[in-house]
Amino acid sequence: MTTTTASSGRRTVQRPGDRVFSGSTIAAGVLILVILAGVAAFLLTNAWPAVTASAEDLPGGRTLFAYTAPLVFGTLLGAVLALLVATPLAVGIALFISHYAPRRLAAPLGYVIDLLAAVPSIIYGLWGVAVLAPQTVGLSRWLESTLGFLPFFSGPASSTGRTMLTVGIVLGVMILPIITAVSREVFLQTPRLHEEAALALGATRWEMIRMTVLPFGKPGVISASMLGLGRALGETMAVAIVLSVSPGLISFNLISPSNPSTVAANIALQFPESSGLAVNTLIFTGLVLFGITLAVNMLARWIIARRAEFSGAN
Repeated sequence: MTTTTASSGRRTVQRPGDRVFSGSTIAAGVLILVILAGVAAFLLTNAWPAVTASAEDLPGGRTLFAYTAPLVFGTLLGAVLALLVATPLAVGIALFISHYAPRRLAAPLGYVIDLLAAVPSIIYGLWGVAVLAPQTVGLSRWLESTLGFLPFFSGPASSTGRTMLTVGIVLGVMILPIITAVSREVFLQTPRLHEEAALALGATRWEMIRMTVLPFGKPGVISASMLGLGRALGETMAVAIVLSVSPGLISFNLISPSNPSTVAANIALQFPESSGLAVNTLIFTGLVLFGITLAVNMLARWIIARRAEFSGAN
Protein backbone atom coordinates (compact mmCIF):
# COMPACT_ATOMS: atom_id res chain seq x y z
CA MET A 1 0.00 0.00 0.00
CA THR A 2 1.31 3.45 -0.87
CA THR A 3 2.33 5.52 2.14
CA THR A 4 3.67 9.02 2.75
CA THR A 5 5.80 10.30 5.61
CA ALA A 6 4.48 13.20 7.64
CA SER A 7 6.08 15.06 10.55
CA SER A 8 3.95 13.08 12.97
CA GLY A 9 4.88 9.70 11.46
CA ARG A 10 3.81 7.42 8.64
CA ARG A 11 0.31 8.01 7.27
CA THR A 12 -1.62 5.67 5.00
CA VAL A 13 -2.98 7.11 1.77
CA GLN A 14 -6.24 5.53 0.63
CA ARG A 15 -6.47 4.02 -2.81
CA PRO A 16 -9.14 5.38 -5.18
CA GLY A 17 -11.18 2.20 -4.77
CA ASP A 18 -11.15 2.56 -0.98
CA ARG A 19 -12.36 6.14 -1.24
CA VAL A 20 -15.16 5.14 -3.61
CA PHE A 21 -16.25 2.31 -1.36
CA SER A 22 -16.13 4.50 1.75
CA GLY A 23 -18.14 7.21 0.05
CA SER A 24 -20.69 4.69 -1.22
CA THR A 25 -21.27 3.21 2.24
CA ILE A 26 -21.64 6.68 3.79
CA ALA A 27 -24.08 7.66 1.03
CA ALA A 28 -26.10 4.48 1.60
CA GLY A 29 -26.32 5.16 5.32
CA VAL A 30 -27.37 8.76 4.77
CA LEU A 31 -29.93 7.64 2.18
CA ILE A 32 -31.56 5.32 4.70
CA LEU A 33 -31.86 8.16 7.19
CA VAL A 34 -33.30 10.45 4.51
CA ILE A 35 -35.89 7.82 3.51
CA LEU A 36 -36.91 7.27 7.15
CA ALA A 37 -37.18 11.01 7.69
CA GLY A 38 -39.25 11.30 4.52
CA VAL A 39 -41.63 8.56 5.64
CA ALA A 40 -41.99 10.16 9.07
CA ALA A 41 -42.61 13.59 7.51
CA PHE A 42 -45.23 12.15 5.14
CA LEU A 43 -47.08 10.40 7.95
CA LEU A 44 -46.95 13.42 10.25
CA THR A 45 -48.10 15.84 7.54
CA ASN A 46 -51.05 13.72 6.48
CA ALA A 47 -52.00 12.76 10.03
CA TRP A 48 -52.06 16.33 11.33
CA PRO A 49 -55.59 17.15 10.06
CA ALA A 50 -56.91 14.26 12.15
CA VAL A 51 -54.99 15.48 15.19
CA THR A 52 -56.50 18.97 14.96
CA ALA A 53 -60.04 17.83 14.03
CA SER A 54 -62.86 17.61 16.55
CA ALA A 55 -64.14 14.22 17.71
CA GLU A 56 -67.46 14.69 15.92
CA ASP A 57 -65.71 14.83 12.56
CA LEU A 58 -63.66 11.67 13.07
CA PRO A 59 -64.85 8.15 12.13
CA GLY A 60 -67.50 6.94 14.55
CA GLY A 61 -67.66 10.27 16.32
CA ARG A 62 -64.93 9.16 18.73
CA THR A 63 -61.78 10.93 19.84
CA LEU A 64 -58.53 10.06 18.13
CA PHE A 65 -57.32 8.25 21.24
CA ALA A 66 -60.52 6.22 21.52
CA TYR A 67 -60.19 5.21 17.87
CA THR A 68 -56.47 4.34 18.02
CA ALA A 69 -56.15 2.69 21.44
CA PRO A 70 -58.05 -0.55 20.60
CA LEU A 71 -56.03 -0.95 17.40
CA VAL A 72 -52.73 -0.49 19.21
CA PHE A 73 -53.87 -2.91 21.90
CA GLY A 74 -54.79 -5.57 19.33
CA THR A 75 -51.50 -5.05 17.49
CA LEU A 76 -49.42 -5.48 20.63
CA LEU A 77 -51.49 -8.42 21.89
CA GLY A 78 -51.16 -10.38 18.66
CA ALA A 79 -47.45 -9.61 18.27
CA VAL A 80 -46.57 -10.54 21.87
CA LEU A 81 -48.58 -13.75 21.60
CA ALA A 82 -46.74 -14.61 18.38
CA LEU A 83 -43.41 -13.94 20.09
CA LEU A 84 -44.33 -16.22 23.00
CA VAL A 85 -45.24 -18.98 20.54
CA ALA A 86 -42.27 -18.60 18.19
CA THR A 87 -39.26 -17.78 20.38
CA PRO A 88 -38.98 -21.02 22.41
CA LEU A 89 -39.60 -23.13 19.29
CA ALA A 90 -37.09 -21.11 17.26
CA VAL A 91 -34.36 -21.39 19.90
CA GLY A 92 -34.98 -25.13 20.24
CA ILE A 93 -34.87 -25.66 16.47
CA ALA A 94 -31.72 -23.53 16.17
CA LEU A 95 -29.98 -25.52 18.90
CA PHE A 96 -31.02 -28.81 17.30
CA ILE A 97 -29.66 -27.76 13.90
CA SER A 98 -26.42 -26.30 15.28
CA HIS A 99 -25.49 -28.79 18.00
CA TYR A 100 -27.59 -31.95 17.87
CA ALA A 101 -28.62 -32.86 14.33
CA PRO A 102 -26.25 -34.87 12.10
CA ARG A 103 -24.69 -32.77 9.36
CA ARG A 104 -26.56 -34.63 6.60
CA LEU A 105 -29.83 -33.65 8.33
CA ALA A 106 -28.89 -30.20 9.63
CA ALA A 107 -28.27 -28.62 6.22
CA PRO A 108 -31.56 -29.70 4.55
CA LEU A 109 -33.51 -28.80 7.69
CA GLY A 110 -31.94 -25.36 7.69
CA TYR A 111 -32.94 -24.86 4.06
CA VAL A 112 -36.54 -25.87 4.81
CA ILE A 113 -36.75 -23.46 7.75
CA ASP A 114 -35.35 -20.63 5.61
CA LEU A 115 -37.84 -21.46 2.87
CA LEU A 116 -40.73 -20.75 5.25
CA ALA A 117 -39.69 -17.08 5.27
CA ALA A 118 -40.37 -16.89 1.53
CA VAL A 119 -43.99 -18.02 1.78
CA PRO A 120 -46.34 -15.04 1.12
CA SER A 121 -48.30 -13.86 4.12
CA ILE A 122 -51.62 -14.34 2.35
CA ILE A 123 -50.86 -18.06 2.11
CA TYR A 124 -50.42 -18.17 5.87
CA GLY A 125 -53.71 -16.33 6.20
CA LEU A 126 -55.54 -18.84 4.01
CA TRP A 127 -53.97 -21.72 5.92
CA GLY A 128 -54.98 -20.10 9.20
CA VAL A 129 -58.64 -19.54 8.28
CA ALA A 130 -59.19 -22.79 6.36
CA VAL A 131 -57.11 -25.28 8.34
CA LEU A 132 -55.91 -23.95 11.69
CA ALA A 133 -59.03 -22.05 12.80
CA PRO A 134 -61.40 -25.07 12.69
CA GLN A 135 -58.81 -27.15 14.53
CA THR A 136 -58.63 -24.66 17.40
CA VAL A 137 -62.38 -24.76 18.16
CA GLY A 138 -62.04 -27.82 20.37
CA LEU A 139 -58.99 -26.36 22.07
CA SER A 140 -60.85 -23.11 22.75
CA ARG A 141 -63.76 -24.95 24.34
CA TRP A 142 -61.39 -26.98 26.51
CA LEU A 143 -59.57 -23.82 27.59
CA GLU A 144 -62.88 -22.18 28.45
CA SER A 145 -64.05 -25.13 30.55
CA THR A 146 -60.68 -25.71 32.25
CA LEU A 147 -59.09 -22.26 32.54
CA GLY A 148 -62.16 -20.06 32.19
CA PHE A 149 -61.34 -18.29 35.47
CA LEU A 150 -58.46 -16.55 33.65
CA PRO A 151 -59.33 -13.45 31.60
CA PHE A 152 -57.48 -14.90 28.59
CA PHE A 153 -59.87 -17.86 28.32
CA SER A 154 -63.09 -16.57 29.87
CA GLY A 155 -65.08 -17.25 26.70
CA PRO A 156 -67.53 -17.72 25.21
CA ALA A 157 -65.43 -19.83 22.88
CA SER A 158 -65.71 -18.99 19.20
CA SER A 159 -67.46 -21.55 17.01
CA THR A 160 -65.34 -20.62 13.98
CA GLY A 161 -61.87 -20.43 15.53
CA ARG A 162 -61.22 -16.95 14.06
CA THR A 163 -59.79 -15.67 17.32
CA MET A 164 -56.75 -13.83 18.60
CA LEU A 165 -55.34 -17.18 19.67
CA THR A 166 -55.38 -18.37 16.06
CA VAL A 167 -53.83 -15.11 14.89
CA GLY A 168 -51.05 -15.49 17.46
CA ILE A 169 -50.27 -19.00 16.23
CA VAL A 170 -50.30 -17.92 12.57
CA LEU A 171 -48.02 -14.96 13.28
CA GLY A 172 -45.80 -17.21 15.37
CA VAL A 173 -45.35 -19.58 12.43
CA MET A 174 -44.63 -16.61 10.16
CA ILE A 175 -41.83 -15.20 12.33
CA LEU A 176 -40.44 -18.64 13.28
CA PRO A 177 -37.98 -18.86 10.33
CA ILE A 178 -36.61 -15.36 10.99
CA ILE A 179 -35.81 -16.05 14.64
CA THR A 180 -34.54 -19.55 13.86
CA ALA A 181 -32.18 -18.46 11.08
CA VAL A 182 -30.55 -15.67 13.06
CA SER A 183 -30.31 -17.71 16.27
CA ARG A 184 -28.79 -20.65 14.40
CA GLU A 185 -26.03 -18.51 12.90
CA VAL A 186 -25.28 -16.94 16.29
CA PHE A 187 -25.07 -20.32 18.02
CA LEU A 188 -22.69 -21.59 15.33
CA GLN A 189 -20.35 -18.67 16.06
CA THR A 190 -19.82 -19.72 19.67
CA PRO A 191 -16.02 -20.05 20.18
CA ARG A 192 -15.06 -23.67 19.82
CA LEU A 193 -12.56 -23.38 22.67
CA HIS A 194 -15.36 -22.43 25.07
CA GLU A 195 -17.38 -25.50 24.14
CA GLU A 196 -14.37 -27.83 24.35
CA ALA A 197 -13.34 -26.39 27.72
CA ALA A 198 -16.80 -27.05 29.16
CA LEU A 199 -16.80 -30.62 27.84
CA ALA A 200 -13.27 -31.18 29.14
CA LEU A 201 -14.43 -30.20 32.62
CA GLY A 202 -17.03 -32.99 32.51
CA ALA A 203 -20.10 -31.06 31.41
CA THR A 204 -22.78 -32.87 29.46
CA ARG A 205 -23.81 -31.53 26.08
CA TRP A 206 -26.80 -29.69 27.56
CA GLU A 207 -24.65 -28.25 30.38
CA MET A 208 -22.13 -27.09 27.80
CA ILE A 209 -24.92 -25.39 25.81
CA ARG A 210 -26.36 -23.79 28.94
CA MET A 211 -22.99 -22.47 30.12
CA THR A 212 -21.43 -21.37 26.82
CA VAL A 213 -23.75 -21.36 23.80
CA LEU A 214 -26.81 -19.70 25.32
CA PRO A 215 -24.91 -16.92 27.15
CA PHE A 216 -22.86 -16.20 24.03
CA GLY A 217 -25.91 -16.19 21.78
CA LYS A 218 -28.27 -14.25 24.04
CA PRO A 219 -27.76 -10.87 22.28
CA GLY A 220 -28.34 -12.57 18.93
CA VAL A 221 -31.53 -14.24 20.15
CA ILE A 222 -32.78 -10.88 21.39
CA SER A 223 -32.01 -9.32 18.01
CA ALA A 224 -33.76 -12.17 16.20
CA SER A 225 -36.79 -11.86 18.48
CA MET A 226 -37.03 -8.13 17.83
CA LEU A 227 -36.84 -8.75 14.07
CA GLY A 228 -39.67 -11.23 14.38
CA LEU A 229 -41.64 -8.85 16.59
CA GLY A 230 -41.25 -6.12 13.98
CA ARG A 231 -42.77 -8.35 11.32
CA ALA A 232 -45.59 -9.44 13.60
CA LEU A 233 -46.41 -5.82 14.45
CA GLY A 234 -46.74 -4.86 10.80
CA GLU A 235 -48.42 -7.99 9.41
CA THR A 236 -51.54 -7.15 7.44
CA MET A 237 -53.17 -9.75 5.19
CA ALA A 238 -52.86 -12.80 7.42
CA VAL A 239 -54.50 -10.95 10.31
CA ALA A 240 -57.18 -9.41 8.08
CA ILE A 241 -58.15 -12.83 6.71
CA VAL A 242 -58.14 -14.77 9.97
CA LEU A 243 -59.41 -12.40 12.64
CA SER A 244 -63.08 -11.80 13.42
CA VAL A 245 -63.04 -8.14 14.42
CA SER A 246 -65.24 -6.09 16.75
CA PRO A 247 -64.35 -2.38 16.23
CA GLY A 248 -63.38 -0.43 19.32
CA LEU A 249 -62.96 -3.49 21.54
CA ILE A 250 -60.20 -3.88 24.12
CA SER A 251 -60.15 -7.40 25.57
CA PHE A 252 -57.57 -9.92 26.73
CA ASN A 253 -59.92 -12.78 25.81
CA LEU A 254 -58.03 -14.92 23.28
CA ILE A 255 -60.84 -17.36 22.37
CA SER A 256 -63.84 -15.05 22.00
CA PRO A 257 -65.62 -14.43 18.66
CA SER A 258 -65.19 -10.69 19.37
CA ASN A 259 -61.62 -9.49 18.99
CA PRO A 260 -59.75 -6.19 18.74
CA SER A 261 -58.35 -5.39 15.32
CA THR A 262 -54.76 -4.41 14.54
CA VAL A 263 -53.44 -1.19 13.03
CA ALA A 264 -52.17 -2.73 9.80
CA ALA A 265 -55.25 -4.90 9.19
CA ASN A 266 -57.59 -2.00 9.93
CA ILE A 267 -55.78 0.22 7.42
CA ALA A 268 -55.93 -2.48 4.75
CA LEU A 269 -59.65 -3.09 5.27
CA GLN A 270 -60.79 0.53 5.68
CA PHE A 271 -58.55 2.51 3.34
CA PRO A 272 -60.20 1.63 -0.02
CA GLU A 273 -63.57 3.02 1.11
CA SER A 274 -62.26 5.99 3.13
CA SER A 275 -62.01 9.63 2.16
CA GLY A 276 -61.30 12.97 3.79
CA LEU A 277 -60.61 12.88 7.51
CA ALA A 278 -61.09 9.10 7.58
CA VAL A 279 -57.93 8.76 5.47
CA ASN A 280 -56.05 11.17 7.74
CA THR A 281 -57.16 9.13 10.75
CA LEU A 282 -55.89 5.90 9.19
CA ILE A 283 -52.58 7.59 8.40
CA PHE A 284 -52.37 8.71 12.03
CA THR A 285 -52.70 5.09 13.15
CA GLY A 286 -49.92 4.25 10.69
CA LEU A 287 -47.78 6.95 12.32
CA VAL A 288 -48.42 5.37 15.71
CA LEU A 289 -47.39 1.96 14.35
CA PHE A 290 -44.26 3.55 12.87
CA GLY A 291 -43.40 4.96 16.30
CA ILE A 292 -44.02 1.62 18.03
CA THR A 293 -41.75 -0.21 15.58
CA LEU A 294 -39.04 2.43 16.02
CA ALA A 295 -39.29 2.16 19.80
CA VAL A 296 -39.04 -1.66 19.68
CA ASN A 297 -35.88 -1.50 17.56
CA MET A 298 -34.32 1.16 19.79
CA LEU A 299 -35.07 -0.97 22.85
CA ALA A 300 -33.47 -3.99 21.18
CA ARG A 301 -30.34 -2.00 20.32
CA TRP A 302 -30.12 -0.75 23.90
CA ILE A 303 -30.39 -4.28 25.31
CA ILE A 304 -27.74 -5.57 22.91
CA ALA A 305 -25.41 -2.63 23.61
CA ARG A 306 -25.54 -3.41 27.34
CA ARG A 307 -24.16 -6.88 26.58
CA ALA A 308 -21.74 -5.86 23.83
CA GLU A 309 -18.68 -6.62 25.97
CA PHE A 310 -19.93 -10.05 27.05
CA SER A 311 -18.26 -12.87 25.16
CA GLY A 312 -19.75 -15.89 26.90
CA ALA A 313 -16.61 -16.62 28.93
CA ASN A 314 -16.53 -13.55 31.18
